[in-house]
Order: sequence, then structure tokens, then C-alpha cells
Amino acid sequence: MTGPLQIVLGTISVLFLIVSVVLAYRAVRAMVRIIRTGQPDSTRNGPVGPRLKTLVVESLGHTRMLKWSAIGAAHWFVFVGFYGLFLTLVEAFGEVWDPAFHLPLIGEWGLWNLFADLIGTGTILGILYLIYRRQKDHPRRQGRTSRFAGSNEGRGYFVEAVVLTVGVCILLIRALKVSSDLTEAPTWSHPVASLLATVLPDSPDLLSVVAFVKIVVSLTWLVVISRILNMGVAWHRFSAFFNIYFKRNDDGTVALGPLQPMTSNGKPIDFEDPGEDDVFGRGKIEDFTWKGMLDFTTCTECGRCQSQCPAWNTGKPLSPKMVIMDLRDHLYAKAPYLLGEKTASETAPDYDVLKPSDEQVWSSGYARIEGTNDAQAHRPLVGTLEEGGVIDPDVLWSCTNCGACVEQCPVDIEHIDHIDDMRRYQVLIESNFPSEAGVMLRNLENRGNPWGVSPSTREDWIKEMDFEVRMADGPLPYDVEYLFWVGCAGAIDDRAKKVTKAVAELLHTAGVEFAVLGSGETCSGDPARRMGNEFVFQMMAQENVETLNGVFEGRVPGTRKIVTTCPHCFNSLGKEYPQVGGEYEVVHHTQLLSQLVEEGRLTPVTPVDRKVTYHDPCFLGRHNKVYTPPREILDSVQGLSTQEMHRCKDRGFCCGAGGARMWMEEKIGKRINVERTEEALGLDPDVISTACPFCITMLSDALTSKKQNGEAAEHVEVLDVSQILLRSMAPVGTPGTEHGAEVGTADDDVAGTGSAATGHGPQA
Repeated sequence: MTGPLQIVLGTISVLFLIVSVVLAYRAVRAMVRIIRTGQPDSTRNGPVGPRLKTLVVESLGHTRMLKWSAIGAAHWFVFVGFYGLFLTLVEAFGEVWDPAFHLPLIGEWGLWNLFADLIGTGTILGILYLIYRRQKDHPRRQGRTSRFAGSNEGRGYFVEAVVLTVGVCILLIRALKVSSDLTEAPTWSHPVASLLATVLPDSPDLLSVVAFVKIVVSLTWLVVISRILNMGVAWHRFSAFFNIYFKRNDDGTVALGPLQPMTSNGKPIDFEDPGEDDVFGRGKIEDFTWKGMLDFTTCTECGRCQSQCPAWNTGKPLSPKMVIMDLRDHLYAKAPYLLGEKTASETAPDYDVLKPSDEQVWSSGYARIEGTNDAQAHRPLVGTLEEGGVIDPDVLWSCTNCGACVEQCPVDIEHIDHIDDMRRYQVLIESNFPSEAGVMLRNLENRGNPWGVSPSTREDWIKEMDFEVRMADGPLPYDVEYLFWVGCAGAIDDRAKKVTKAVAELLHTAGVEFAVLGSGETCSGDPARRMGNEFVFQMMAQENVETLNGVFEGRVPGTRKIVTTCPHCFNSLGKEYPQVGGEYEVVHHTQLLSQLVEEGRLTPVTPVDRKVTYHDPCFLGRHNKVYTPPREILDSVQGLSTQEMHRCKDRGFCCGAGGARMWMEEKIGKRINVERTEEALGLDPDVISTACPFCITMLSDALTSKKQNGEAAEHVEVLDVSQILLRSMAPVGTPGTEHGAEVGTADDDVAGTGSAATGHGPQA
């Protein structure tokens, strides 16, 4: 059935294939060369088995994408159609020469035809839904709240048009084979094509034309992306597999929890004797590792990270998506200089003539300099518009390290690691950071706590207890099961001290033997590390490890137990201290209290007639996946009515204190703690509960402001779950257990009768 039409179309198709394959090969080679200019990172290589398992599960199972249900399902069909129906493109090269062509061996196989029919239909329906969602959520309708704000819409439209066209061609070719009587496959194997065939003519030539269109559109897509290496919305179809395989954690978990040690040339930096050529943080694009560059390349511009970011959602310039896009665009623009194909001039150009681009309505660091040129080669990685910076300082310092971006990213980009690595360079090399944070750092170095108070004040809360609290003096006796790490906030901040005393009383009631370090305890170093001062963190961590190893001297693994009320300490002691030789079994107080309730060692007996909503602390929830224990404690208390906020668990909204933001002034946009408190108040609760001293401070401050403005009832409280549990163990009728407008306002509203664990009156 080969005629002049088929010969012409077939010849063009083959020539186009040769050109596109050559261009694609050159593009992939260039991309690999660019990514290999990054610093080495040997931690990504193995073990192979678990990494392959993660790759298969995340890719085929679409586990990350399906968190967004309908969108994830639609994308799954597009994904399976792209790879699973690749053979239909191979078949099209035969059909353009001979309309009756079938793939050898499988061409008429019923199951293959059914697969192609259903997945082809699913691809069309899936891409139509994704097109609909892009338009429904478009910035022209939603403005800054659109997750596509700042994305390159033209590239997205191009990819969507290609997918839709190819999907339609697949079904048309199959239907034309039926209408032209060119297939012997059983009818059950092409239900959709058979239905479509009823309205199509008997035309083998039309079949060849449609096959030609499919080939041209597919190869045009390949040529276009070969010419645009930073087109992540297209390239992620290939790079995402590698990015998932090489993700930070070989167990398949996302890059949250511990912050990675500072490395240079693939090795951890020895801060006591650093090498002369060691690179501290990321000061230039070439300072990132090859995995970082792969991250930048893989970004799909989908905006899931942006839609969940507390900074972006409160009017700040930080968009995790646009940070990655800016780094990606700068990387590929500077690539000729990195590869030695071009040489930069000795002097940097004058950047103060730059004008904000239209895109900077969305982000203050986006697309300041276009193209590959000397200006691009000399740009500082972090800098203002006048300095030509790739990332604006306001963008960098707006991050709370909450982890929402990393949790939501479907291709496992490690946003926090990159942001904090840039912070490290700014702090350690440039000494360029918010001035308020400098006060916190000096307090850490001089007094061992962010507040700068005397270490002796760490023991003040103990004097208020009506039972003896054991102090660790040398190795702990073996009858002491836990070391209670109180933390700076828990020992110094008045609101957090109430939680410390409540937890201590509950442990005492349950018969848990514990001891504290008192004035021998210093800050875990989390605020210093998260703002970028790795040197101070290392110093404090090593000092604490020495203290803790002395306390646990002679104890075997499994008996070196620590309980803490602060999720930041929980994360540092348990996940980051192993990096400096500290191996301990660290639990959060909600985990231990939940266990004690389950074992019957703590029995809530008094109903607490209050309506409660629980706020997930980021470093307890997303970073360490502790979602259930706090809720189990609340569920164990009779009388409580609990209701979840819209943004909860892995989509929880930050209080604004993480990433050392607790110690920096919030000058841009709406305050994050106010946004979160308003969301909680929307449920009309009596209590906003949480499990983190920083969250208590931030939510209490916002609630106090709301009360002063008449926007919140006076009886509403912010309480730790341990305080609610302690109330439920008080005698019936104890103030704070009943419902009413006056609950929580009386001076004698204590956790329990005669309890030193503290009053639960208005939060100061």
C-alpha cells in the first residue's frame, strides 16, 4: 500500500529523525558535562537495591504525585502514555510508509492493543484535565496565589499541546486501521478506537498522514528541548528518574530531618583544621554538587512547593520554585564559562543599571540578567538588584526551613539543603546576615543559649516543683531511664517552662525515673546551624556530645535514652549529633507520653470539655514524621472535641519560627504566625494545641494580638498537649477542665489541684 504520498512522507520522517537524534545526543552530552562541573558527592552512589526500589515505587506508583489525587492520577496516565506507548511512535515510522504496517510479534496481540487503546485514551483525558487545571489556577485569575506564578507558561503550553496532539494521533491511527479494515486484532482489544472508527472514512492515505503528523510533532518536541537545556517542564521526563535514584536518603525518605554536614570536594570540612582550598557553603553556582545541579535541571515548574511555602503565602519574595529556577537558569547561562569555552573579563560590570523584569512582580531575584555574557559570569550568587545577585538576600533569609517544599516536590528536589548551603557562605565568608541573628549568635557563644541569660537560670523551674528532680552529676545511675533534655526555651522562656514542668510532673506520676543536666546543659546548636553558622553548631554539638557521653558512660546502645520537649532539639540530638559522634535514642515527649497512656501508666480520668485544634510543629511533623502520638494523647482525653485545620500533618503550615527565623525580625508581608493563628481561630476553638516551645511562643503572640484587637475570645488558650493531658488527670471540677467563656482566665486555672506544673492562665 505504499504510494507516492507514503514515499515522500516516509523520507521526510527518516531525515527528520536523523537530525533530531543528533541534536538530542549533543544536548544530553552537554547537559551531562555541565552537571559534572559540580562538586563531587559520593554519598549518592549506593546501596543500589534500595535506591532502585525507591525509583520504581515513586515512578510507577506515582506516590508523590498522588498526594494531589486527581492531578496525580491525570499525570500518571500522561506518564505511562509517554513511556508505555513509545512503541506506537516506532510503529508510526512503519505506518507512514505502509498504512497496514504492524509491529512484529506484538502488533496484533490483543492485550497490547487494549493497553494502547486505554492508555492512549487516558493520556488524552489526563492532559485535558491538566490543561484545565493550569488555566483554572492561572496567575491571570489567581494572581500571586497561583502555584504557576513565575513559571514559564509558554513552555508549559508547548508541552501540553504536544502531549495532546500525540495522544489524539495515537487514537486516530488505531481508529483508521479499524475503519480501513487494516487490522485483525479482536474487537474487544480496541473498544475506544472501534467507537471512533464509526465516524472516520476508509482512507489508508489519511492514516499515513496522521502517522506523519505524530512523528513530526514528537520530533519537533525533541528538537526544541535539545535547543533549550533549562526547559525543566520537558527535561524532567528523563532527569527525574536520576534525581529520584540519587536522592539524599537511600531509604526513600525525603531530604528532611538532619541538615547535611558542610562538605568541600566531596568530603566533610574539618573545622579544626580546614584545607586551604575548602569551599565553605555555596558562594558561586559551581560550588554546588553535581546532585544540586541535577536538582536544578529537574525542576518541572509545577509550583507545588510554592503553593505550600509559608513565606510565599504571606507575601514574602521567597518561592522555593523560583529559587531553583533562578539557579538553573544561571547555571546554564554560565555553563560556557564553567566548561572553559568562554573566559570572563577580569572586572565585573556595573549592575546598578539593572531594572526589575516583569517576572519580578513575583520574585525579587528572577531573570535579572538574560543570556550568556560577562555580566552572567561575574554575578554573585546572593545579592541585591544593584549587585546583580542571582538570589536576593530577602529571598534567602525568608526561609523557615519548614520543609513544605521538600515534602511536596514530586521529583525530590532538596530545596532546604541548597538554601542553607547558600546561607552558610553568607554567614561564614561574607558575614552578611540579618543583624538580629548576630545577637543570637553572640549569646550562643558567650552564654550557651539564644536569650543570653545566665546558665544558672536553667535550674529555676526545678525549685518550683513539689517533688525532687534528679540532677545528672557524672554517669547516670542505672535506675534512671531517661535524661530529660529541657532545652533553652524549656528552661528559660516562661511559657515553655510551664510545659517543662507539666512533662516532669507527668513523668513523675507515671513512675518514670529521669534526670536533668540543669546548668550543665547548653543549646543544641540548631539555631546556629539553620541560619548558616556551621562553625558554632559544630562547637556546641561537640561540647554537648562530650557532656552526654559522660552522662551515658558505660551504657550500651538502647539505654542511652533522651526525652525532650523541643522538636528542634529532638531533631538535632537524634538526627544530627551522629554526624559528630553522638549516638543516642531520642524521643519527643509526645511519643513517650502517648506510650505511657497506652501502657496504663498515665490514665486521663477527668473530662476536659474543650474544643481543640492541633498545630503540627514542622520539625516534629514533616521533618521527623511524628504526627500520631500528639493526636493519640488528645484522643485519650475524655470530653475533648478535636478538629483539624485545613493545613495539617504533611501539609501543615509553619508558625514562622524555624530556620532561625525565631531570632530575626519579620519585616516583609504578613506575619506567618498571624496567618496560622487566624486559620486556627477559624475553627472557633477553646484551645490551640501544639507540641513545640517555639510554636507556643509564636502562636501565643499572635493570639494575644488578636485578643487585643477583639478578634479572638479571651478564653482561648495556646497549650502543649502535655498540659491538656495533665489537666485530664486533675480532680473533677478543676478550673480549666470545664467549658465556658471564663475558662483559662482565672488566676487559679492550674493544670491540677496543688500542682506546681503551672497555671494555664492567659498566655503572656
